[in-house]
Amino acid sequence: MILSRSEHPLGNAVRHDDDDDHDWVAVPLVVDKRGKSEELVDLYSRMLRDRVVFVGGAVSRPMAQVVTAQLLFLANEDPKAEVSMYVNSPGGSITDGLAIIDTMRSLPCPVATYIVGQAASMASVIACCGAKGRRFALRHAENLMHQGRIGGFEGQATDLEIFARQMQRIEDVCNRLYAEATGHPESKIAEDCDRDLWLDAQEMLAYGLIDRIIERMPEAPHIVRPGA
Repeated sequence: MILSRSEHPLGNAVRHDDDDDHDWVAVPLVVDKRGKSEELVDLYSRMLRDRVVFVGGAVSRPMAQVVTAQLLFLANEDPKAEVSMYVNSPGGSITDGLAIIDTMRSLPCPVATYIVGQAASMASVIACCGAKGRRFALRHAENLMHQGRIGGFEGQATDLEIFARQMQRIEDVCNRLYAEATGHPESKIAEDCDRDLWLDAQEMLAYGLIDRIIERMPEAPHIVRPGA
């Protein structure tokens, strides 16, 4: 998790922003059939129609804005139908991650989380904040818990002290979220996060970060079939 004064804009929705590696990834177009009509749409838009949201790549302000907008849109479309959030992220900005979590918790509809690949750092906090009983991980998914890290800070010693206090305050918020999600006391969370704590799917389940390990994705009742 990173708390920094600097901004790292992605620039484009199809850009992968993982740490310092910036790769462009082509988003395929798929045929969206509605009744007798057909149209080409990008894959993510088609999945959004099925109430599927992706938290992929580094957690940043542009990414959080897209995810929160998608969540708000889906809640407005149907305030009762579940949203499926797929998480595969190395983490990133704490404040932007908290924006996603606060939005998830404010919605009238439940948000199920699925860890696919990795939920590290701030992405770990996001994944464990899914609806109780609806937090899943695939068999080989992994999770990383640790303290927040200061990046890109420059300034006077007094500014650093102020920034460190802010860092601790937000770190306490994350520990509180972990405690609420797992049932562990905040003191244990703080101790476990003192150094990098890597967990596989079984360890995530035992720790209380997820509710179930799955081998295949369930077919949700809200999925829209071609031609519907």
